[in-house]
Amino acid sequence: VQLQASGGGSVQVGGSLRLSCADSGGTFSRGGMAWFRQAPGEEREFVAAIRYGDTNRYYAEAVKGRFTMSRDNAKTTVYLQMNSLKPEDTALYYCAGSISRPILSNLRARAAYSRWGQGTLVTVSS
Repeated sequence: VQLQASGGGSVQVGGSLRLSCADSGGTFSRGGMAWFRQAPGEEREFVAAIRYGDTNRYYAEAVKGRFTMSRDNAKTTVYLQMNSLKPEDTALYYCAGSISRPILSNLRARAAYSRWGQGTLVTVSS
């Protein structure tokens, strides 16, 4: 497995978690990385993205202001700091990687990413 996600768990409303995704595939610096999530019975949806050479971070409206994505190039790892968690954040969280840098109009699409991790479960209870 080239993308290894970890850090999920169970927290109460308002709590925090930090997800990590270690990329051992050797393409970390050449493309983009993203987080998606999938709740039971729902489609997998975009959460956040980061691109090589781009200082911006891109977020879904539902998580903007609460989640922060970052990367550590030396460790070839991306992180998703999740604060002020809500029950609707409950989902299986996947990290995804793109060998080439996604264009802005496409970076929220699943099709922009060819490499996927196994998912880590986040459960937020009230």
